[in-house]
Amino acid sequence: MEPVGSPLTATYAHPRSTPTKFLPAISAMASSYKDRFPYYPLPQSSSLPWMPSTYYKPAAINPALAPFSKSSQGMTASRKLPFISNRTTFITRYTPEDWHRSNLTNCKESETSQRNAERLSVGTSRMIQDKYQQTEKTQGESTKNLAVRVNDTGFWKSELCRELGEMIGETSALTDMKKRLERALAETEAPLQVAQECLLQREKRMGIDLVHDDVEKQLFAEVDVIRSCQERMQRYLDKAKAQLASNRAAQHELERDLANKQAAHRIDDKCHCLRNTSHGISYYRGVERVDATISVPESWAKFTDGNILRSQSERAASAKLRDNTRNLLEVTANEMRCQFNRVNVAFTNRIAETADAKSKIQTQLAKTLREIFQVEMNIEGIQKAMRDQGPPFKVAQTRLDERTRRPNMELCRDTAQLR
Repeated sequence: MEPVGSPLTATYAHPRSTPTKFLPAISAMASSYKDRFPYYPLPQSSSLPWMPSTYYKPAAINPALAPFSKSSQGMTASRKLPFISNRTTFITRYTPEDWHRSNLTNCKESETSQRNAERLSVGTSRMIQDKYQQTEKTQGESTKNLAVRVNDTGFWKSELCRELGEMIGETSALTDMKKRLERALAETEAPLQVAQECLLQREKRMGIDLVHDDVEKQLFAEVDVIRSCQERMQRYLDKAKAQLASNRAAQHELERDLANKQAAHRIDDKCHCLRNTSHGISYYRGVERVDATISVPESWAKFTDGNILRSQSERAASAKLRDNTRNLLEVTANEMRCQFNRVNVAFTNRIAETADAKSKIQTQLAKTLREIFQVEMNIEGIQKAMRDQGPPFKVAQTRLDERTRRPNMELCRDTAQLR
C-alpha cells in the first residue's frame, strides 16, 4: 500500500489534453455545460474510515474532459483543487441531493431546449412554407404581369405594324402623285414654248398686219395662264417634297419604335416562359440594384401613342395634299385647255378674217390687174395713135415750113395757115 500523496496518484490532479474529436466545434455547445454547482474546497476531515485508494475511483476527474466551469478558469491557484499528492484524507464535494438536483435541472433544461428546438423547427418549417408560398405567389404575379406586359407590347406592336403599313402606302401614293405632278409640270413647257413661238412668229408681220389683235391678246393670256399653273404646280411640288420628308420621318419613328417593341416583346416573352426548371437561369450579383429604366407605363404608352398620332396626322395631311394636288392638276389642265381653245378660236377667227380679206384683196387685185391691162392697152393704143399721127404732123409742119418761104405780102394768115 502506497502512502497518501505518492507520485503514482499525483498525475490525476492535472487534466490531460482534450481530444480534438470529442466535442463538436460549435460555440453553442458551451451553453449546455453550465456549472450549476461551482467547486468549493471542503474542509479536510480525518474521521473518514476509507483509504485513499477507494477515494480515487469514484471521485477521480475524467482526464479526457476539460473543466466545464468557466468560473473555475478565473480562480487563483489557492482556490483550485489541491494536488492529490498533498492530500492526507478523503474529501467529499457534493451530496446525493445535489447530484439529483443537478440531474433534474439538466433534464428540465434539456426538455426546455427540446421544446424550444421543436418550436423553432415548427416555426422554421412554417416560415419556409410561408416564404415558399410568398415566393410562388410573387412569381405568379410577376408571370401574370409579364403576360399582361407581353399582351400590351403585342397590342402596340400590331398597332404600329398597321400604322406603318398605312404610312408606307400613303407615302407610296404621295410619291406617285409627286411624279405625276412633275410630269404635268414638265408637259407645260411645250404649250408655253408654242405660245411664245407664236408670239415671236407674229412679230414678223409687216405693215398694217402688225396689229394687236385678239389672237395676240389670247396668246399673252395663254402664256400667263401656263406660267401661273407652273407656279402653282411648283408650289405644290415643294409641299409634296416637304410632306414626303415628314412622312419618312414619321415612318422612321414608327420603324424604330416597332423594332424596339419587337425586341422588348421577344425579351418579355422569353422572361414570361422562364420557369424554375428552365435552362439558362443563374445568379446575377447586384442586378436588383440596377435601374436602367427611363420610362413608366404611362409615358411608355404615351410615347407609342404619340408616334401613332403623329403618323396619323402626317397621313391625313398627305392625303389632303394628294387631293389638293389632284384638284390642282384638274383645274390647271382645264384652265390651259380652255385658254388653248380660246387661242384656237381667236386664231380661227383671225385666219378667217385674214382669208376673207385676202380673198377680197385678191379679187380687187384681179380687177386692178385687169384695169391695169386695159390701161396698158390704152397706152399702147395711144402710143400707136401717136405714132400714127406722126406723118400728118410731119406734113403739117412741112407745110408750115414751106409756107414760111412765101414772099412779102403773100405771107398771109389765111385759113390754111390757121388750120
